[in-house]
Amino acid sequence: MPMTSAVGARRAVLAALAAIATSALVGCAGVGPAGTSASVPPGDGPIVAFYGDSYTLGTGASDPSKRWSTIIASDRGWREFNPSVNGLGYVRNRSIVGDGDLPSLIIEQQPDIVFITMGLNDNFDYDRVGEGIREAMIADIDRLVAGLPDARLIVVEPFWYTDERPESVEIISGWQREQAERIGADYIAGASRWIEGRPDWMAIDGLHPNDEGYAAMAERMDSELERLGL
Repeated sequence: MPMTSAVGARRAVLAALAAIATSALVGCAGVGPAGTSASVPPGDGPIVAFYGDSYTLGTGASDPSKRWSTIIASDRGWREFNPSVNGLGYVRNRSIVGDGDLPSLIIEQQPDIVFITMGLNDNFDYDRVGEGIREAMIADIDRLVAGLPDARLIVVEPFWYTDERPESVEIISGWQREQAERIGADYIAGASRWIEGRPDWMAIDGLHPNDEGYAAMAERMDSELERLGL
């Protein structure tokens, strides 16, 4: 394929993905923290916070108990705090978060462990923002480190939802790994491919995992956490 055709094809793919994200991943994202039911359940277990988007919120699951974060938290006796928001990124849709941004809400809870699973939605702003995504990522992570000096941070490679992968997926994933190494956090690689090639694991919207997909994600995450001694 001529170079100009290849570039045009890549741009067409990115445009199509951005349009899908705008109409669906972001279109369902009108609920900020003030509208979520995120709260720390009573008990004596460690508080574990999840900083993410729809793939951590559990959009597409039949019930919040079916999302991967709740499955692994329940199995370990963790008290889950999950204020994740549909369509959220380090730079994308920050205005939908409402009265407080997610890092501040998480710091307020003083969790013992924090999962950072952001980055998927920022792919749709990469051509416009570029390195600005990395700068926003650093700012968010530095706030969490400063506000939670005793917490264990687990940084996860951004999830992805189609077999078609724009170049930005690898770039943003690389930045995520870079930041984990910089702050000495645990890093979980490969998450962008956990549901690759399995359309049967997708919900009816074709964009988010279904119960089976989230169960598969939980199984993969469980294996990674066992490797980390959790």
